[in-house]
Amino acid sequence: MYKVFFNDRTVILTDDFAKNFQVRYGLFYKYKDVEDLRELIEFYSKLQLIRSLFIFSDDLDKLQDAFRSCFTPVNAAGGFVRNTKNEILMIFRRGKWDLPKGKLNKNEDFKQAALREVEEECGIHNIKIERPLLSTYHTYTMNGRPVLKKTFWFDMYYAGDEPPEPQTEEDITDIGWFTKDRIPTLLENTYGAILDVFRYTAIANLT
Repeated sequence: MYKVFFNDRTVILTDDFAKNFQVRYGLFYKYKDVEDLRELIEFYSKLQLIRSLFIFSDDLDKLQDAFRSCFTPVNAAGGFVRNTKNEILMIFRRGKWDLPKGKLNKNEDFKQAALREVEEECGIHNIKIERPLLSTYHTYTMNGRPVLKKTFWFDMYYAGDEPPEPQTEEDITDIGWFTKDRIPTLLENTYGAILDVFRYTAIANLT
């Protein structure tokens, strides 16, 4: 399964039609060809009342390749950062709680970009990557063209004592370390992709 966020709505690419049809609500479509898929994506992007679109094919790899070909690709990386108190670092940007992340620079790999973005956006240094987590995908429009952004997330650990400082030029207006009992309240105002990161890490008992 391959999940892509269109703001707070989702597109699911799957090779298991029966399972999704039995338990999900939304628009269901069987993949035919790339041209048809482009029209469907444009239609879905305008049809705000439908919250989920399920596209299925027996050849999931072929479907994923076709879907990606409908967008300009952008790669990004981010960090799920914990400290010695097992608190989690979150930022407040453009009206929502978020995790530090950003686009890869030229010649950067995902690890390098994730560490740099956390340092720049949060003002802390000497962060250690513990393990890779997952990739999330979301779309947006840039200069009138549809973009598909892949963000690769890493579990990180910070043992220092620098107070975090928000990078205001990146529209970050608040930042802090939060205990697990605070997280569910913050996640009432966040993005679907960020919820998936927290679900993956099994933090805050999200369902």
